[in-house]
Amino acid sequence: MLTLADVKKDPMVEAFIKKSNEHLGTLGYTEHGFRHLGLVSAIAKNILDRLGHPEREGELAAIAGYLHDIGNAINRQEHGLTGALLAAQILERLGMDYEEIAIVISAIGNHEEQYGQPVNNVAAALILADKSDVHRSRVRNQDPATYDIHDRVNSAVEHSFVWVNEQKRTITLELIINTEICPVMEYFEIFLSRMVLCRKAAEFLKCKFELVINGTKLL
Repeated sequence: MLTLADVKKDPMVEAFIKKSNEHLGTLGYTEHGFRHLGLVSAIAKNILDRLGHPEREGELAAIAGYLHDIGNAINRQEHGLTGALLAAQILERLGMDYEEIAIVISAIGNHEEQYGQPVNNVAAALILADKSDVHRSRVRNQDPATYDIHDRVNSAVEHSFVWVNEQKRTITLELIINTEICPVMEYFEIFLSRMVLCRKAAEFLKCKFELVINGTKLL
């Protein structure tokens, strides 16, 4: 069976990830390269593993996490949908079972808050993993004087971690935000729709989504 390690070794995957990140950098977006994809891949797998899902399902979540932003090689707009189509071609070429391909591309095609829905366990895990990656290490702009709100919020996040409690059935996003850089309200200004989608994803996994910022539970 195809594994994440196999996907990572594919030259087309590597090239498209590099170009996707370059294109978004040109447009002024935060980092969407190997760091982001590796982290999302690991978190998505960990969520399903910790909740007791089958090992293979966790591996599919890892693969979906690694490929979810590949559509940015084409265009930022609708990149979830174009990424799903690209991933289908890549995974078929690499010999993945068609039913597994369908699961992975449905997750990729549903990870954006504008139209995404947790249609299966892999999609739900990917949504939670992707939307939790808020951190200062993603900021490319080196001049704080020219930060937009996304740069400012990401720059203010000093710590970000997803906790999964299988007994209590909770998935908690814990953030430490430096309020001297930006107020907590600015986080909600740009991420409220993402948190709503995270709540839906957690509920699909029969869990409750929680958000803790600077030690205070807000959701």
